[in-house]
Formats: sequence, structure tokens, C-alpha cells
Amino acid sequence: MCFKHYTCAYCSRVKTPKKLFSPLETHIEVTHSMPPQKIEIFKSLEGWAEDNLLVHLRPVEKCWQLQDFLPDSSSEGFNEEVTELRGHSKELPNDYFVCLVGDMIAEQNLPTYQTILNTNDGVRDETAASLTPWAIWIRAWTAEENRHGDLLNKYLYLSGRVDMRQIEKTIQYLIGSGMVGFLLTDVALAVNHLVKSSRWLVREHSSPQQALAATCVLHLQDPRTENNPYLCFIYTSFQERATFISHGNTARLAKDHGVVNLAQICETIASDEKRHETGYTKVVEKLFEVDPDYTVLAFADMMRKKITMPAHLIYDGRDDNLVEHFAAVAQRLGVYTAKDYADILEFLVARWKIGELTGLSGEGNEAQDFVCTLAPKIRQLDERAQESAKEAPAISFSWIYDRTVQL
Repeated sequence: MCFKHYTCAYCSRVKTPKKLFSPLETHIEVTHSMPPQKIEIFKSLEGWAEDNLLVHLRPVEKCWQLQDFLPDSSSEGFNEEVTELRGHSKELPNDYFVCLVGDMIAEQNLPTYQTILNTNDGVRDETAASLTPWAIWIRAWTAEENRHGDLLNKYLYLSGRVDMRQIEKTIQYLIGSGMVGFLLTDVALAVNHLVKSSRWLVREHSSPQQALAATCVLHLQDPRTENNPYLCFIYTSFQERATFISHGNTARLAKDHGVVNLAQICETIASDEKRHETGYTKVVEKLFEVDPDYTVLAFADMMRKKITMPAHLIYDGRDDNLVEHFAAVAQRLGVYTAKDYADILEFLVARWKIGELTGLSGEGNEAQDFVCTLAPKIRQLDERAQESAKEAPAISFSWIYDRTVQL
């Protein structure tokens, strides 16, 4: 499959104009890698999806809304509530706001994520109003996720701690960039190369530790799911768990600083991400049940390409290395780390019982061995990077009015 085992319908090299979007490099596009006969599998699973996937959505009337957490603009006490919020936000350090802004920007890139889901053969929403369970899930998942970025955006606006214009530019750059980016190969080799040389995608300020952190966030804006729902549902399973961890850690840090309201916001968002993770992982679990060989090949393929956090092409119009700098701060604060990446991989291997699969093809056995042994390799690289880490420099971030933060 361009995904090595099947001929892809389209493969080309693309250059993107730099003036409109964030800085990009030549990449290879691969589309429609799933064999056409596999579409029937997803059609046959529609009844299963209705009973087992849609249950992880909530009725709108039972969902939380932004106003449950924000000052009420119609209230006579609105100004006092905003003053209180701003006072609490002063307890949070600049590096925390870098991480919170990065998380918010990733959430605001939702139009791109919905687009990705709707490119997948066999599950896309063909009419924008399709009643298949796959299409219902995509629309309702998007509607639930839409609250996350909006809530964090409004909190940040009210806090007065961040440069909203620079943040808004970053969001526009990210959405306008679509899902294109860099071509990488095996994650372990890529991480090893980064740690050894600090040259490829790692700039002058990078230490081995920062380089390793960047591999967990910086990679492809193109998730390389190839219109293939096997690849896409593996990608989303990993991503939802990653965002659950990231928001959970920003909640923990807010609580440590005594900012209870923000901690509740982040915990609530994390809870949604966990519920969505459960839905996506159940889909992949079912695919392992009905088509184990192709599914394990898809899992290995995604891990060779490397799964990345959704904000991996963030750009503010100034800092070409912004995503790397953001990744380094997130790693240092423990918001999202190389260890988290390895933990997620290990969790999914156990959740889907990869080590127990039998009756696989020769290639399937190789894929099984690859994914089952990858997490320890990543941990070893993380340990080496930690041991060789040097004191990092301070870098200014436009999101926080060019105040400096240690990487």
C-alpha cells in the first residue's frame, strides 16, 4: 500500500505558496489506498456502528455549553466576574499560556479535521446530511468538538494575558494550510536522526531533548490517512487520547496554581476527548475482529509515518520554528511529552490485543512485531535525550506579547 501493498490512485509532489500559508516543504500526496472491496466492510458495519459508536455521543440538551463556565455578559455583575477571572489568570506563568494557546489553536483547526473525516472512502458524509451512522458520527463529533476551541478562545480573550490578534492570525494560517507538510519514514529512525544530528526540522536552538519533544508534535500536517478509514480511525484513536492527556495536564497545572475555574474547563474538555477516544478505539477494535491482517498493517503503517498532535503546523507569520518551540515548552511542563507518546502507543497495543493476534500473513506478523516493540524504543530515545539535555535558551512568543519563555 503506498501503504505499500496496493496501488494508490494518485501520487504526486506538491509545492505550496509560502505567502498564504505556513512554511511548507515538498511532500508526496497519496490518495485512495484502500482496496475498493474493503468499502463493503464499512457498509456491513453500519448496524454495528449505530449500536456501538453513536452511543458515545451526547444529546445536545445534556451537553455542557460555554456559558456554563464563563462570565454572563447579561448579568449586572459581569464586570466583577471578568475582573475575578483576570485576577486568577495572573497566577499562571507565561509558559503555561504558551501551552494553553497551543492547545486552543489545535482545537480551532476543527474545519480541517472534519474535512479529513469526510475524505474517507466508505464512511464519508456524501450529502452533508447523510443518515448513515458514520456520517451522523462525523457531524455530531464535530459539533461536540466545536465547543472546545471556542471555550478556550473566550477564556483567553477575557484573561487579558495573550495577544489575541497574533493568535487569530495563527489560527487562520493553520486552517488555510490544510493538511500538507513533511515526508517522513519510520518513526524510530526519524527520532534517532533528530536526536543525533539536530539538523532535520530542528533549528539552531534545539537540544536533543527538544528535538525528541518536537517529534511528538512536529511532523506532517498531512496525517497521511490516504482516504483510508482504517488509517484514519487509527489516527483519531491516537489523537483523541493525546488530546485527553494534554487537556488533563493543563487542568492539573491550573489546579496547582489555584485557578480552579480554568482547571474545570480543561477537565471538562478532557472528559469529552476521552469519550470520543472510546468511540474511535471501539471502531478499530471491531476492524481487528473482522479484518485483522489489513488492520495491523494499517496500524504499523501509521506508526511508521508517525502520529502527531493536531497543531503541528502552527505558524504566526513570524516564527518559522514555532511548532518546535511550542513542543519544547509542552515537553518541559509535562503537558505533552515523548513519554506520553510511548504510553499511548503501549495503551493501544494492549487495548487492541495486538500481541494476541494469530493467523496473520508474513507481512502481518512483521507489522505485529513492529508495533509491539516500538514503545520501548521510543522510551530509550527519550531517556538518552534526557541524559544529554543541556540548559535550553529562552525564546519570545508572539502569542504572549513577545515575552520570553525557556524552552
